[in-house]
Amino acid sequence: MTHEYDFISIGDITIDAFIQLSQKDATVVCDIDGKPCQLSMNFGEKLPYEDVTVVNAVGNAPNAAVAAKRLGLKSALATNLGHDRNGKDCLDALRTEGVDTDFVKIHEQKLTNYHYVLRYGAERTILIKHEEYPYILPDFENPPRYIYFSSIGENGVQFHHDIATYVAANKETKLVFQPGTFQIRLGYEALKDLYAVTEIFFCNKEEAQQILGSDETDIPSLLRSIRALGPKIPVITDGPNGAFALDGETVWFMPMYPDPAPPVDRTGAGDSFSSTFTAALALGNDVKTALAWGPINSMSVVQKIGAQAGLLTIEELTDFLAKAPKTYVPKKI
Repeated sequence: MTHEYDFISIGDITIDAFIQLSQKDATVVCDIDGKPCQLSMNFGEKLPYEDVTVVNAVGNAPNAAVAAKRLGLKSALATNLGHDRNGKDCLDALRTEGVDTDFVKIHEQKLTNYHYVLRYGAERTILIKHEEYPYILPDFENPPRYIYFSSIGENGVQFHHDIATYVAANKETKLVFQPGTFQIRLGYEALKDLYAVTEIFFCNKEEAQQILGSDETDIPSLLRSIRALGPKIPVITDGPNGAFALDGETVWFMPMYPDPAPPVDRTGAGDSFSSTFTAALALGNDVKTALAWGPINSMSVVQKIGAQAGLLTIEELTDFLAKAPKTYVPKKI
């Protein structure tokens, strides 16, 4: 079988406007009765901001497509855009990166997704609005080697089943599933056919607990429970505590790659890890090698504003790997 594409990423695309808040006029308060930290600004006032950076063609799926392309894979994106200036800017950005846009659909009378990212130091709060697009699986001339599927809008439930059916019928295509917030809220039962055909699955520790309806804190146990749902290679990240992958009966652990400087913006760190792990396998590496690649791209991404500016080429990534400290090695646990 000849594969036209190594990597086709499927999911929503957006433009992110990063607004750096003034720390004189906004505050973050944590440790409030176990609740998430709260961003606070005075209501009804005109509040100054420090700067704004607009980044085109981002989102879980576009970020993954760009990462795969920079690492040397033939990459395409299947997504939806509005017939507007923002949509054109996104197309231009993808083409500049060398990501194939044959499966990008332009919709008349629709707007392109546009999100506002409120930055406070290296952390951010994102104001999101997803346009309702019709989700239709493209007619691939040849099955791709990998389909990387991530977040879409809430009107796309049937689309998950369409992808599951396609992968079940095309055994040579490996499905990578990185669920977004909506897909996690849907729960396993609603998407069990998709889980059943998933090759590689990514989530963080808290998401794994939510998917499983469990308060289990032992990550090897969570990995095995996720695999019982269908995914062959489940991967769970745990923030600064590192990342874990289940390969057969072996659980591998990988620490974070040390930051060369304090992070600038953490947007896209998870996407860069997941897509780089996948690209490593697509390039013929094993799971423990893939687990070593992922954190390097995450480290690089958080040094820049936005999810794509810090994505590495294969030469840059292998250079970082060669310079890694002796403690940066995958370990069996």
